[in-house]
Amino acid sequence: MFKSPWTRWGAVLGFALGGFFDGILLHQILQWHHLLSLVPGMADMRLQVLWDGYFHALMYVIAAVGLFGLWRAHKSGQQGWGRSLFGAVLVGFGIWHIVDSVASHWVLGIHRIKLDSPNPLMWDLIWFTAFGVVPLVIGFLMLRGFRSGRPRISGSAAAVLLLGLLTGAAGAWSLKPPRDQPFTTVVFAPGTNEGRVWSALSATDSRLVWADASMGVIVVAAPADQRWSFYRHGALLVSGSGVPAGCFNWSRV
Repeated sequence: MFKSPWTRWGAVLGFALGGFFDGILLHQILQWHHLLSLVPGMADMRLQVLWDGYFHALMYVIAAVGLFGLWRAHKSGQQGWGRSLFGAVLVGFGIWHIVDSVASHWVLGIHRIKLDSPNPLMWDLIWFTAFGVVPLVIGFLMLRGFRSGRPRISGSAAAVLLLGLLTGAAGAWSLKPPRDQPFTTVVFAPGTNEGRVWSALSATDSRLVWADASMGVIVVAAPADQRWSFYRHGALLVSGSGVPAGCFNWSRV
Protein backbone atom coordinates (compact mmCIF):
# COMPACT_ATOMS: atom_id res chain seq x y z
CA MET A 1 0.00 0.00 0.00
CA PHE A 2 2.89 2.37 0.71
CA LYS A 3 5.20 1.31 -2.12
CA SER A 4 4.60 4.59 -3.93
CA PRO A 5 6.48 7.58 -2.48
CA TRP A 6 3.29 9.62 -2.85
CA THR A 7 1.36 7.35 -0.50
CA ARG A 8 4.30 6.85 1.86
CA TRP A 9 5.05 10.54 2.36
CA GLY A 10 1.37 11.45 2.16
CA ALA A 11 0.76 9.24 5.18
CA VAL A 12 3.62 10.98 7.02
CA LEU A 13 2.05 14.36 6.26
CA GLY A 14 -1.36 13.08 7.37
CA PHE A 15 0.15 11.86 10.63
CA ALA A 16 1.49 15.37 11.32
CA LEU A 17 -1.82 16.99 10.39
CA GLY A 18 -3.54 14.64 12.84
CA GLY A 19 -1.20 15.87 15.58
CA PHE A 20 -1.84 19.50 14.69
CA PHE A 21 -5.59 18.92 14.65
CA ASP A 22 -5.41 17.31 18.09
CA GLY A 23 -3.16 19.96 19.61
CA ILE A 24 -4.91 23.03 18.21
CA LEU A 25 -8.47 21.86 18.83
CA LEU A 26 -8.13 20.00 22.14
CA HIS A 27 -5.18 21.77 23.80
CA GLN A 28 -5.89 25.35 22.75
CA ILE A 29 -9.42 25.99 21.51
CA LEU A 30 -11.48 23.58 23.63
CA GLN A 31 -8.85 23.21 26.39
CA TRP A 32 -10.06 19.72 27.22
CA HIS A 33 -6.54 18.61 28.08
CA HIS A 34 -2.84 19.31 27.62
CA LEU A 35 -0.25 16.81 26.52
CA LEU A 36 0.87 15.94 30.07
CA SER A 37 -2.28 16.82 32.02
CA LEU A 38 -2.25 13.62 34.11
CA VAL A 39 1.50 13.41 34.72
CA PRO A 40 2.37 13.90 38.42
CA GLY A 41 4.32 17.08 39.13
CA MET A 42 3.10 18.83 35.96
CA ALA A 43 0.46 21.08 37.51
CA ASP A 44 2.36 24.25 36.59
CA MET A 45 0.65 25.81 33.56
CA ARG A 46 4.02 26.94 32.19
CA LEU A 47 5.25 23.35 32.04
CA GLN A 48 2.02 22.18 30.43
CA VAL A 49 2.22 24.81 27.69
CA LEU A 50 5.96 24.22 27.27
CA TRP A 51 5.40 20.53 26.53
CA ASP A 52 2.50 21.37 24.23
CA GLY A 53 5.00 23.55 22.38
CA TYR A 54 7.51 20.70 22.15
CA PHE A 55 4.73 18.51 20.80
CA HIS A 56 3.82 21.01 18.08
CA ALA A 57 7.48 21.48 17.20
CA LEU A 58 7.75 17.72 16.65
CA MET A 59 4.68 17.81 14.41
CA TYR A 60 6.31 20.60 12.39
CA VAL A 61 9.37 18.41 11.87
CA ILE A 62 7.27 15.41 10.80
CA ALA A 63 5.21 17.59 8.44
CA ALA A 64 8.39 19.03 6.93
CA VAL A 65 9.74 15.51 6.35
CA GLY A 66 6.50 14.50 4.64
CA LEU A 67 6.42 17.60 2.45
CA PHE A 68 10.07 17.11 1.49
CA GLY A 69 9.34 13.52 0.50
CA LEU A 70 6.38 14.62 -1.62
CA TRP A 71 8.51 17.29 -3.26
CA ARG A 72 11.16 14.71 -4.15
CA ALA A 73 8.50 12.41 -5.58
CA HIS A 74 7.22 15.25 -7.73
CA LYS A 75 10.71 16.19 -8.92
CA SER A 76 11.47 12.60 -9.87
CA GLY A 77 8.35 12.39 -12.01
CA GLN A 78 6.70 9.69 -9.90
CA GLN A 79 3.03 9.12 -10.70
CA GLY A 80 0.37 9.02 -8.00
CA TRP A 81 -0.45 12.63 -7.17
CA GLY A 82 -4.21 12.77 -6.71
CA ARG A 83 -6.77 10.49 -5.16
CA SER A 84 -4.20 8.05 -3.80
CA LEU A 85 -2.34 10.89 -2.09
CA PHE A 86 -5.49 12.09 -0.35
CA GLY A 87 -6.22 8.52 0.73
CA ALA A 88 -2.72 8.25 2.18
CA VAL A 89 -3.16 11.53 4.07
CA LEU A 90 -6.38 10.18 5.58
CA VAL A 91 -4.60 6.96 6.56
CA GLY A 92 -1.84 8.93 8.30
CA PHE A 93 -4.42 11.18 9.98
CA GLY A 94 -6.26 8.14 11.33
CA ILE A 95 -3.06 6.41 12.42
CA TRP A 96 -2.11 9.42 14.53
CA HIS A 97 -5.39 9.31 16.48
CA ILE A 98 -5.22 5.55 16.95
CA VAL A 99 -1.63 5.70 18.20
CA ASP A 100 -2.43 8.65 20.46
CA SER A 101 -5.49 6.92 21.91
CA VAL A 102 -3.76 3.64 22.64
CA ALA A 103 -0.43 5.05 23.83
CA SER A 104 -1.34 8.35 25.50
CA HIS A 105 -4.82 7.58 26.86
CA TRP A 106 -4.74 3.91 27.81
CA VAL A 107 -1.13 2.70 28.09
CA LEU A 108 0.78 5.72 29.43
CA GLY A 109 -2.23 7.57 30.85
CA ILE A 110 -0.70 11.01 30.34
CA HIS A 111 -4.05 12.55 29.34
CA ARG A 112 -7.60 11.72 28.27
CA ILE A 113 -9.71 13.40 25.60
CA LYS A 114 -12.07 15.19 28.00
CA LEU A 115 -10.65 15.31 31.51
CA ASP A 116 -13.67 16.87 33.22
CA SER A 117 -16.11 14.30 31.85
CA PRO A 118 -17.73 11.84 34.29
CA ASN A 119 -17.11 9.18 31.63
CA PRO A 120 -13.71 9.89 30.01
CA LEU A 121 -13.59 6.46 28.36
CA MET A 122 -16.69 7.32 26.33
CA TRP A 123 -14.98 10.41 24.91
CA ASP A 124 -11.81 8.43 24.25
CA LEU A 125 -13.78 5.88 22.24
CA ILE A 126 -15.76 8.53 20.34
CA TRP A 127 -12.55 10.29 19.33
CA PHE A 128 -10.81 7.00 18.55
CA THR A 129 -13.63 6.02 16.20
CA ALA A 130 -14.51 9.35 14.59
CA PHE A 131 -10.98 10.61 13.94
CA GLY A 132 -8.99 7.39 14.03
CA VAL A 133 -10.88 4.41 12.63
CA VAL A 134 -13.15 6.27 10.18
CA PRO A 135 -10.41 8.25 8.34
CA LEU A 136 -8.17 5.16 8.35
CA VAL A 137 -10.84 2.99 6.73
CA ILE A 138 -11.85 5.65 4.20
CA GLY A 139 -8.22 6.28 3.27
CA PHE A 140 -7.50 2.56 2.97
CA LEU A 141 -10.52 2.07 0.70
CA MET A 142 -9.44 5.01 -1.45
CA LEU A 143 -5.97 3.50 -1.83
CA ARG A 144 -7.34 0.07 -2.71
CA GLY A 145 -9.79 1.53 -5.19
CA PHE A 146 -7.17 3.57 -6.99
CA ARG A 147 -6.52 1.63 -10.19
CA SER A 148 -5.88 4.28 -12.83
CA GLY A 149 -2.28 5.24 -13.55
CA ARG A 150 -3.26 8.74 -14.57
CA PRO A 151 -2.61 11.46 -12.01
CA ARG A 152 -5.75 13.18 -10.76
CA ILE A 153 -4.93 16.61 -9.49
CA SER A 154 -7.99 18.79 -9.25
CA GLY A 155 -10.37 17.31 -6.70
CA SER A 156 -7.93 15.37 -4.53
CA ALA A 157 -5.26 18.03 -4.48
CA ALA A 158 -7.88 20.56 -3.45
CA ALA A 159 -9.01 18.25 -0.65
CA VAL A 160 -5.46 17.88 0.70
CA LEU A 161 -4.99 21.63 0.50
CA LEU A 162 -8.32 22.19 2.25
CA LEU A 163 -7.31 19.88 5.11
CA GLY A 164 -4.08 21.82 5.55
CA LEU A 165 -5.87 25.16 5.36
CA LEU A 166 -8.45 24.08 7.93
CA THR A 167 -5.65 23.09 10.30
CA GLY A 168 -3.93 26.44 9.77
CA ALA A 169 -7.20 28.33 10.13
CA ALA A 170 -7.88 26.61 13.44
CA GLY A 171 -4.48 27.81 14.64
CA ALA A 172 -5.17 31.34 13.46
CA TRP A 173 -8.57 31.33 15.15
CA SER A 174 -6.99 30.29 18.43
CA LEU A 175 -5.02 33.57 18.39
CA LYS A 176 -8.20 35.61 18.70
CA PRO A 177 -9.44 36.19 22.26
CA PRO A 178 -13.17 35.71 22.93
CA ARG A 179 -15.15 38.93 22.82
CA ASP A 180 -16.57 38.34 26.28
CA GLN A 181 -13.15 37.73 27.88
CA PRO A 182 -12.23 40.85 29.90
CA PHE A 183 -9.14 39.34 31.50
CA THR A 184 -5.52 38.93 30.47
CA THR A 185 -3.37 35.93 31.37
CA VAL A 186 0.30 36.64 32.06
CA VAL A 187 3.04 34.02 32.47
CA PHE A 188 6.28 35.26 34.00
CA ALA A 189 9.73 33.81 33.48
CA PRO A 190 10.86 31.27 36.09
CA GLY A 191 12.58 33.03 38.95
CA THR A 192 10.57 36.24 38.72
CA ASN A 193 9.95 37.29 42.30
CA GLU A 194 6.63 38.37 43.72
CA GLY A 195 7.77 41.96 44.17
CA ARG A 196 8.46 42.34 40.47
CA VAL A 197 5.02 40.96 39.66
CA TRP A 198 3.37 43.54 41.92
CA SER A 199 5.51 46.24 40.32
CA ALA A 200 4.27 45.13 36.90
CA LEU A 201 0.67 45.34 38.10
CA SER A 202 1.22 48.83 39.43
CA ALA A 203 3.04 50.03 36.32
CA THR A 204 0.30 48.78 33.99
CA ASP A 205 -2.60 49.96 36.17
CA SER A 206 -3.90 46.38 36.30
CA ARG A 207 -6.07 44.61 38.85
CA LEU A 208 -5.14 41.11 40.00
CA VAL A 209 -7.96 38.60 39.50
CA TRP A 210 -6.20 35.29 40.12
CA ALA A 211 -2.68 33.97 40.66
CA ASP A 212 -1.05 30.62 41.26
CA ALA A 213 0.85 29.99 44.48
CA SER A 214 4.17 31.20 43.07
CA MET A 215 2.73 34.27 41.28
CA GLY A 216 4.27 32.84 38.12
CA VAL A 217 0.92 32.76 36.31
CA ILE A 218 -1.59 35.52 36.94
CA VAL A 219 -4.90 36.66 35.49
CA VAL A 220 -5.51 40.39 35.53
CA ALA A 221 -7.93 43.04 34.39
CA ALA A 222 -5.58 45.20 32.33
CA PRO A 223 -6.10 48.04 29.87
CA ALA A 224 -5.70 46.72 26.33
CA ASP A 225 -2.98 49.24 25.53
CA GLN A 226 -0.94 48.13 28.55
CA ARG A 227 -0.74 44.40 27.82
CA TRP A 228 2.56 44.64 25.97
CA SER A 229 4.08 46.45 28.95
CA PHE A 230 4.15 43.20 30.92
CA TYR A 231 6.97 42.00 28.67
CA ARG A 232 9.14 44.77 30.10
CA HIS A 233 8.57 43.34 33.57
CA GLY A 234 9.67 39.75 32.96
CA ALA A 235 6.62 38.24 31.26
CA LEU A 236 7.11 35.36 28.84
CA LEU A 237 3.57 35.23 27.48
CA VAL A 238 0.71 37.72 27.59
CA SER A 239 -2.71 36.85 26.21
CA GLY A 240 -4.32 39.23 23.76
CA SER A 241 -0.95 40.62 22.70
CA GLY A 242 -0.47 38.68 19.49
CA VAL A 243 0.99 35.46 18.10
CA PRO A 244 3.42 34.57 20.93
CA ALA A 245 0.53 33.93 23.33
CA GLY A 246 -2.24 32.69 21.11
CA CYS A 247 -3.33 29.70 23.16
CA PHE A 248 -3.53 31.82 26.32
CA ASN A 249 -6.15 34.03 24.69
CA TRP A 250 -8.60 31.25 25.49
CA SER A 251 -7.70 30.76 29.15
CA ARG A 252 -10.77 30.78 31.32
CA VAL A 253 -11.09 31.95 34.91
